[in-house]
Amino acid sequence: MIPLYGHEALRERLAGQHDRGSLPASLLLHGPAGVGKQRLARWLAQRILCTNPDRPCGSCQHCRYVDSLQHPDLHWVFPHESVTGSADWPFEDLKELQDARVAERAEAHGLYARADGSSGIYKADTRYLRHVATLSPAIAKRKVIIIGDAERMVSQAASQEAANMFLKLLEEPPEDTNIILTSSEPNALLPTIRSRVVMVRVAALPAETVRAFVSDPAAAEVLPKLPVNELVRLAAGAPGTLIGGEDRETALTRARSLLKAADGSAEQRFRAAFTAGSAKARGAFADTLDALTVVVHERVRDAAASGDERVARRAARVVPLVEEAKRSAEGNANPQLITAQLLDAISALPQ
Repeated sequence: MIPLYGHEALRERLAGQHDRGSLPASLLLHGPAGVGKQRLARWLAQRILCTNPDRPCGSCQHCRYVDSLQHPDLHWVFPHESVTGSADWPFEDLKELQDARVAERAEAHGLYARADGSSGIYKADTRYLRHVATLSPAIAKRKVIIIGDAERMVSQAASQEAANMFLKLLEEPPEDTNIILTSSEPNALLPTIRSRVVMVRVAALPAETVRAFVSDPAAAEVLPKLPVNELVRLAAGAPGTLIGGEDRETALTRARSLLKAADGSAEQRFRAAFTAGSAKARGAFADTLDALTVVVHERVRDAAASGDERVARRAARVVPLVEEAKRSAEGNANPQLITAQLLDAISALPQ
């Protein structure tokens, strides 16, 4: 499994909380997509489950099982395609399906592209999590539950009873259980979930850490075949976004076209908005909005570096407009309408 790169200060802080017995039972690790939040969560699980004084030692049975994603007391749920009828499956079948998903990620050395916009965390997953929380640890003293991309929990597909059980689990987890959620869009989580967890910010990685990641032989196998310096630039502190690089390049191209249209005529903005309607709001369109954030930050950085304060200030004002569009895209709003409103708002900013 590829090692965890970076986040040393945060790791030290979380480790200290665990050793002092003050680590919150329900955590939300949030930050930009691709910075390693789920990998950090698995490291923390290793720290919690390891029994040696120097934790995580990396060599004991618990550490080896966590590293290979085979620890029976580590339960990791993340977005996936919907499986018809699975909400009513017996627990044994749900566990078999979930184990197969985790095994796929283990086979890929823990390197995987971000789930596409059509993937979610469904009622069956809520049932699975609620059940494993009631079980006693199999070989360790505690259990760890990780919920990756928790903003993808599909509330409309879950019964009210299942939702209430999950909220109860977050509020009062069993004494032998730690729950770690991760999210790149914490504002998309239900307020009732956010109020029941302690939020911890996971920052983007410095360039030298990204360089170490992209130079890892295991990572190099799945990353775009580009020079290391170009990969570091494209990653913008979030190397996980480089996996599935072709899709990323497509999204960046669409994002740059949108930004160009925002600076063009009303007809250009209309055409760009009409084109956006061909993508689902939770699919390629959402990826384009993520890429637009990257492109705008690039514009801010380049303008600041060249001393063009006017362009830098204007580009900085675009960032909250894009974030608002992302929140709208989480609902059922039409991508054409979201894009039209976004481009008009950018166009209206002072030059």
